[in-house]
Amino acid sequence: MTDVEKLAKQRVAEDEAALTGAKRRSVSIGDAVKAFWRHPSPWLIGTLLVCAATARGLVGDWRLSDLWTPLVMLAVFPFFEWAVHVCVLHWRPRRLGRVTIDPLLSRKHRAHHVDPRDVPLVFIPWPVHLWLVPLVVAIGLLAFPRVGLGLTYMTFVGLLGLGYEWTHYLIHSDYRPRSRVYRAIWRNHRLHHYKNEHYWFTVTSSGTADRVLGTYPDPGRVQTSPTVRDLNAREAST
Repeated sequence: MTDVEKLAKQRVAEDEAALTGAKRRSVSIGDAVKAFWRHPSPWLIGTLLVCAATARGLVGDWRLSDLWTPLVMLAVFPFFEWAVHVCVLHWRPRRLGRVTIDPLLSRKHRAHHVDPRDVPLVFIPWPVHLWLVPLVVAIGLLAFPRVGLGLTYMTFVGLLGLGYEWTHYLIHSDYRPRSRVYRAIWRNHRLHHYKNEHYWFTVTSSGTADRVLGTYPDPGRVQTSPTVRDLNAREAST
């Protein structure tokens, strides 16, 4: 472990200890899985995944594009994740005449920063799925040259969505990271929540898009943000 990683780990541990104190406990991966499926978002995404995968198997017509389309989606996903986090989740409320534009996702994410251990706030709000799932289906059926490829797209969206929700949930749970890869992802996201909300925006990977887009600084050179847990205070000061 490098000196930078040690410093990051120490500071994240100190910030989290101040936040949660003696309430910290460790849970098994099995308990984490059971708790994960108690929330509506995984079930809604899982339903999309099962339906799309079943339909994809029935349609057949497999081609090379059914291989490279998921590969492209996998490569693009960290940048999509970064863009949504920066542009939607960290959206600052704006007034357009008498109307305040402040999406549900943005409001819930500000609440998530206030209390990162409030588990329901970890997940995509279920009302969002009421338009998000139909949008994914519409894109799959209308934006691709054949039905089979559209179903491949929908299936992989389901896999990516479940992967995102599971990773995000696990990071904020009491499960302690063990593998080197997961420790890096865990540390990256906790720096965002407990160190500085202006950096480390990726969730399912360790600094992939952040490194490219300039939001992966040396933690030892970044000051702890006074608004890391209160994004509303940041909005009020600007």
